[in-house]
Amino acid sequence: MENWIIGQNQNDSLVVSSRIRLARNVKDIAFPNRLDDERSKSVIKDVEDAFYKFSNNRELFKTIYMWNEDKTSQEAFLEKHLVSHKLLTNSSKAAFIIDSKETISIMINEEDHLRVQCITAGLNLTEAFEMAIKVDDLLEENLDFAFNEKFGYITTCPTNIGTGMRASAMVHLPALAMNEEITGVFKALTQVGMTLRGLYGEGSQALGNFYQISNQVTLGLQEEEIINNLTAVINKIITQEKLSREHMLRKYKYELDDKIFRSLGLLKSAILINNKECLYNLSNVRMGVEMGIIKEMDIKILNSLLVATQPASLQKNLGVKLSERERDLKRAEIIKEILK
Repeated sequence: MENWIIGQNQNDSLVVSSRIRLARNVKDIAFPNRLDDERSKSVIKDVEDAFYKFSNNRELFKTIYMWNEDKTSQEAFLEKHLVSHKLLTNSSKAAFIIDSKETISIMINEEDHLRVQCITAGLNLTEAFEMAIKVDDLLEENLDFAFNEKFGYITTCPTNIGTGMRASAMVHLPALAMNEEITGVFKALTQVGMTLRGLYGEGSQALGNFYQISNQVTLGLQEEEIINNLTAVINKIITQEKLSREHMLRKYKYELDDKIFRSLGLLKSAILINNKECLYNLSNVRMGVEMGIIKEMDIKILNSLLVATQPASLQKNLGVKLSERERDLKRAEIIKEILK
């Protein structure tokens, strides 16, 4: 599996990444919200003992204890989609195991004892699922998960009971957003048991016209069924987005070209640029690359900027705490250097 930021994603692909997440709990241990820090850390040790029992894992993975990380580092993990907001909330008693390519993340003491997450580039849910199941099977060899023959895996939130699986894809939908068709997409998804969320999942905004589309129902469905249903829905939404772009290109070609090249010019010349403005203009440039309007620009450059320009990642990479104004200055400098 390839890292979603640098993976071989086609320039015309509207799907940035695919993710599979499995929720699991250890049998006869209270859910994380009922555990104190000491008991939670014993759960972390149990998971580590089970996972690192296989010596090869010690070479390929490492554990990051959230209580040892400062706030900036914690938020940088979130910006790279390695952890969730909930893991940050539980930082005094949470950890995650990560592989060297940052495609596999095992969150410990999030909402559930375990959240096994696999994320890869493009629309590739099956590959992500196969890797997640391998990790899940390995853990289950040495951990006794809470499971009911009738209901499936027992989870903190009832909506995850069953397979415990959430499949999602991060999709770039600027034309549907510009044409105010996103609300209709959201309503249609809700009717088929799926949902539309922002850039960082539940409770987040759709910054830069990036949306996460995921299943809501896990009970009574097989994993393959969830993946097939979601893939079919995503392909339909991609078709809608492309049709919307074609309409804009036919009716408003000059305005569309102007919007795209103005954004590229601004990114290449701005002295100060805030995060929201940065994501807005990166979205326009990305649309230009996806539509073939901007030539000879690799989409992977835009993926890297999507993360590197975020507030925490910016400060972590520079190794210094910055004020908002200083961030806006450094963000502009980094963008100009990469796009020159």
